[in-house]
Amino acid sequence: MARRGSLLAVAAALLVAVVAAAVPPTCERIECPAYEVVDSANGFEIRRYTDAMWITTAPIEDISFVAATRTGFLQLFNYIQGKNLYNETIEMTAPVLTQVSPSDGPFCASSFTVSFYVPAKNQADPPPAEGLRVDRWAGARYAAVRRFGGFVADADVGEQAAQLDASLQGTRWAAAVNDARRADPASPYTVAQYNSPFEFSGRVNEIWMLFDDAAAAATSM
Repeated sequence: MARRGSLLAVAAALLVAVVAAAVPPTCERIECPAYEVVDSANGFEIRRYTDAMWITTAPIEDISFVAATRTGFLQLFNYIQGKNLYNETIEMTAPVLTQVSPSDGPFCASSFTVSFYVPAKNQADPPPAEGLRVDRWAGARYAAVRRFGGFVADADVGEQAAQLDASLQGTRWAAAVNDARRADPASPYTVAQYNSPFEFSGRVNEIWMLFDDAAAAATSM
């Protein structure tokens, strides 16, 4: 029995190590929003975020995800460099989020908003700035997540979102994700990017499909 207990303890420790290793490496160097992994399977992970705060751009109309993200990131970079009403420099965080509202056709402009995670020390009073807004995730917010590497190209975004959606079908999370999509059809998915544009290897990107705690609770009934 003692040997069995030891083996179980080792297995539990290995499981903790695997979960810890799944955290994007960038988050070991700079601040990222804390989350708890509540489920994982082949092709997806379900996370629970609590009380995250973001600074978000106004909608950016463009046919290119890459171009729109670059435009939004430059606005946010200027913001953290002190172009805000407090003239305050803010630490870089990760990830940078791009929420995608796809167009009806390949030659029509889609709508994108780009967001920067506000460091914990600034969340009590985030510096305001023209053209940017504060988004606060009050309480629990859930994300179905698919991770992929490399530099994100325009063609990757829809393909990775479709693969995440396919991996969720037939699971207990599919209904929650679908309900969230019906409630907000203009924003079916978000792209999270964790690396500087000057990092060429070990890049980490994710597709997120967000849903709330009420939908998550329904999956456990």
